[in-house]
Amino acid sequence: MFCDKVKEFLSQNKIEFTDRNITADALALAELEKLGYMTTPVTVIDDKIVVGFDRDKLEKLLKAGQ
Repeated sequence: MFCDKVKEFLSQNKIEFTDRNITADALALAELEKLGYMTTPVTVIDDKIVVGFDRDKLEKLLKAGQ
């Protein structure tokens, strides 16, 4: 549910992203575990991590990266 919200938010704001499905991609799951998380979505922007759908944090990080 929140994965779809993050993807929708990024798409609406014309932000390119890579969608990684941890149920179908063992490497993606291993990378998620390496980051220390066992929940999704996890969005990484310039080495900053956003867990779940946090619109304010996503907007702040995207503006900082411009």
